[in-house]
Amino acid sequence: MRVAVLTTSYPRFRADVAGRFIADAVQHVRARGLEVEVVEPSQFRHYGIAYGHGIVANLRRRPWLALLLPALLTSFVRAARRTEADLIHAHWLPAGWVAARTGRPYVVQVWGTDLELARRAPWLARPVLRHARLVIAASNDLADAARALGAREVRVIPSGVELPADVGEEADPPEVLYAGRLSAEKGVLELVAAATAMNLVVAGDGPLRRQVRQARGFLPPAELQALYARAAVVACPSRREGFGVACLEAMAHARPVVATNVGGLRDLVVDGETGIVVPPRDPLALRTALEHLLADRELRQRLGAAGRERARRHFSWDAVTDATLSAYSEATGRMVA
Repeated sequence: MRVAVLTTSYPRFRADVAGRFIADAVQHVRARGLEVEVVEPSQFRHYGIAYGHGIVANLRRRPWLALLLPALLTSFVRAARRTEADLIHAHWLPAGWVAARTGRPYVVQVWGTDLELARRAPWLARPVLRHARLVIAASNDLADAARALGAREVRVIPSGVELPADVGEEADPPEVLYAGRLSAEKGVLELVAAATAMNLVVAGDGPLRRQVRQARGFLPPAELQALYARAAVVACPSRREGFGVACLEAMAHARPVVATNVGGLRDLVVDGETGIVVPPRDPLALRTALEHLLADRELRQRLGAAGRERARRHFSWDAVTDATLSAYSEATGRMVA
């Protein structure tokens, strides 16, 4: 079987973090013997909209770029039609719209921001979701949102994670790590307020960078993994979250997580077992949870070990790839090795 992956975010060089989770998924599917062609921004004209702060943020910062969207989509459709795929796997709803114009069977995978925007223009999203052979959602929360927008056949397939061979030693003094985009919906300003006088390490970039003095920018994968390996606690304070890649990576490194009770984070963190769950937009609750963990090394180790085991059992790349190949078989009616 030949699969074409359509995406507006994909690593441009080895250390690039953009779309890294999609590249990892592609690598594991290819390892199972499938022929996968990736159609990504280097193969169509994206007019500078796709990268930097991401499509949505770029359009908010420079609204005039919206005038170029029709040309971007036209270029994307042309590139997608040149593939010779038996099935198209489109990441995010705009790529699903492109897939629907190729005349080939497709599955569309939703990640969060696309569904958030789709709620404002459901008439655009419904045809894409309804005509897909399958809709893949990274979390149960996203699956419910997709069904509300008209998706008929939905499968929950999370992103996967590689467990490092060894668990690293905590830094001294203990560090609280945040990894991700610096934007309001990620709750990073609540974390900055909550972590006053704590050793807060921030790996990320985005529109709020000037307000987050600790920010180091987006780091190459190896450097980011080293930060997970030395963290005492990882904070995931999102106001909304489709899945939570940073949360899962923290669990893989046996780091306890303080996460908000939103979206895909609910699928990842078991309160009191693998981390502590707090309400969103509540710096006081966030600070209380961080202080509790920082004061109890034994608790950190216990929660971290349970999180690593949960990641191994439910979110390994083997399990995720098995589910993806099963979805391809279901969408095409053909067995996939």
